[in-house]
Amino acid sequence: MEINLVELWQHMGTAVRIVVIVLSLQALACVTVVIDRLIVLFSSAAKARGFAAKVQPALENGRYDQAIAIAGEVKGNHLAAYLSLGLKTFVGRVRAGDDKQRAAELTRRALERKGDAISRELNRGMNVLASTGSTAPFVGLLGTVLGILSAFKLIAASGSGGIGTIGGAISEALVVTGYGLIVAIPSVLVFNWLSGRIANYESGLLNAGSELIDRLETDGHGPSGDQDEQHSTGSSAPASHKAQSASALG
Repeated sequence: MEINLVELWQHMGTAVRIVVIVLSLQALACVTVVIDRLIVLFSSAAKARGFAAKVQPALENGRYDQAIAIAGEVKGNHLAAYLSLGLKTFVGRVRAGDDKQRAAELTRRALERKGDAISRELNRGMNVLASTGSTAPFVGLLGTVLGILSAFKLIAASGSGGIGTIGGAISEALVVTGYGLIVAIPSVLVFNWLSGRIANYESGLLNAGSELIDRLETDGHGPSGDQDEQHSTGSSAPASHKAQSASALG
């Protein structure tokens, strides 16, 4: 069965055309959001892997100032900004005279706030996908109702209810319903997939932050980067685990 979309468009009433335009704008907005989120996620994951490889040696040896400097060289990466904030907060509080436990607690709070900010940034535009997935079928249904009303008007005007009289109006009504479903179904599927990717990314950030706090609380390195020989052997394992969490962001 062939559907001549151009012919359908030409025979659509103004109200039904508005419905089709609204659905098209929703679809365009969804495509824009998806492309933007994919660029952000894949770019951030790639940068996170490179950053983890560079920062691991500095963290293993307790050279926190060097780790902060490395993080500062990586622009537009959530992991680098996240860990840099944690290290800056901890080092700053220790140098201000706080004990390590107090500094670690303040660092944890700072990372929680930063994590919330990153989460909001990662989920920017996701409400467009969710809203489109939930409303597009109803917008299409509205087009169907309007199309059926047009069919009834044709019946009233012609005094005949034959299929030849109302067939065109019914066709355009059903096509608009189908268009609404075509817009909605991919939006829901992509929303669920992107939500899973974002959740995994956020989980990797939280794990990296948690392991950083554990390291800062337990290792023997001062914020100046001086290494305690007693802890030099055991310190590499936590850093390796944190680097693995960073790599998991990809």
